[in-house]
Amino acid sequence: MTTTPPTRTEHDSLGPRNVPADALYGAQTSRSIENFRLSGAPMPIEIIHGMALLKLACARANEKLGLLPADKATAIADACRAVLSGAHDREFPIDLYQAGSGTSSHMNLNEVLANLANEALGGARGAKAPVHPNDDVNMGQSTNNCFPSGAKVAVLGQTLLLVDSLALLEKALRAKAAEFAGLLKAGRTHLQDAVPVTLGQEFAAYARAAALAAERIRAASARLQELGAGGNAVGTGINTQPEFRAEIMAALNAETDGAFRVAEDGIHLTQFMTDFAHVSAAFRSAALDLQQIANNLRLLASGPFTGIGEIRLPPVEPGSSIMPGKINPSICEAVNMVCMQVQGLDHAVALACGAGQLELNTHMPLIGANALQAAKLLSAAVRALAEKCVAGISADADACRRHLARSAGLPTLLNPRLGYDRVAQLVQEALASGQTLRELALAKKLLTAAEYDALLASATAPNL
Repeated sequence: MTTTPPTRTEHDSLGPRNVPADALYGAQTSRSIENFRLSGAPMPIEIIHGMALLKLACARANEKLGLLPADKATAIADACRAVLSGAHDREFPIDLYQAGSGTSSHMNLNEVLANLANEALGGARGAKAPVHPNDDVNMGQSTNNCFPSGAKVAVLGQTLLLVDSLALLEKALRAKAAEFAGLLKAGRTHLQDAVPVTLGQEFAAYARAAALAAERIRAASARLQELGAGGNAVGTGINTQPEFRAEIMAALNAETDGAFRVAEDGIHLTQFMTDFAHVSAAFRSAALDLQQIANNLRLLASGPFTGIGEIRLPPVEPGSSIMPGKINPSICEAVNMVCMQVQGLDHAVALACGAGQLELNTHMPLIGANALQAAKLLSAAVRALAEKCVAGISADADACRRHLARSAGLPTLLNPRLGYDRVAQLVQEALASGQTLRELALAKKLLTAAEYDALLASATAPNL
């Protein structure tokens, strides 16, 4: 026989509501849990933590402005720190797909902070006194700016981690570029033979792509530092003092060592979520480059006997349940799937950012959560590629030399020396006889071995 867990009765603007007796959240959260059973995925805790940082800053700002007594402000700030520690993550179960401005999760946080503060001040859980979730914890605030500002804080934190991961990948790729600097090989365009490159040059190009991806993300993330916090319902700052927004930023920056700043136009920043679209697009661009790098590594490692096989990827797991000894490029494949997901997340962010109406965009939970997920996924994928794949790559010098010797791109190097028509005849003879271009050129005394090798070396010298 099952027993019903004990409850307490609370009230919100819609009337009485039974809430689990041990829950730190209250009536409005309880309703939201019931209303939004869509995905089973809760609002990302990083966004909750981002809002908690803002709540802490708002409490300190209200205290400084003489609007919130010191004991209440300290109790709220301490409650914010408790939430930020992760000790109460289970108190935020509301589904990601909820009220379009994030009101459900915002009030969830207000209720949890109020109950933690009340218990610290000797009050009862659910009593809303001496600290009230709306009047005290939410003083001078609105979901319409608290939620997107908290999401910006959260996404910015993940963006910094992503930039660090990209720096790690760039370092790993540059190390391989140096290791393979002297290894001449066939270049390929259109998946067909082209003029020679070195394996080191290929890896240096990948490293440059990683560096530029980090640069783009870093530049785009600067937009996340402008916050609409304190703007209230439509960004005008109604019911707040003129100094409130600046005091929020001062307290937030003191707490985070950040460089957050007051919105230049609070009404604009309440309506337009383009800052998220901007940084999400930088994530997408990074995913596109990362996908190409992963695909290049897979192609260069293909085989190992019937493909290109110019590099060897480190084995991370058996590749087949039926083919003994088979090793697959598993890390590259996982990275590819992450890149595809990030591109899909960005598309949803773009659609949601363009779907605002009048004074508010009502798709903020999707925007914030998708941008956050993209940054987290990319960071993990980039780090895995660097540590579990690139760091262990080795070159197959024999395969590089073998492919180069028979590359159809080599004749291009001989054009300036021998002329197009004579080189064309050599190519036809090489195809008919099975000899390499080098063998024919030397046999016909058209070039010496030293001259031929010098032409190869000149082909890969940078022409800047």
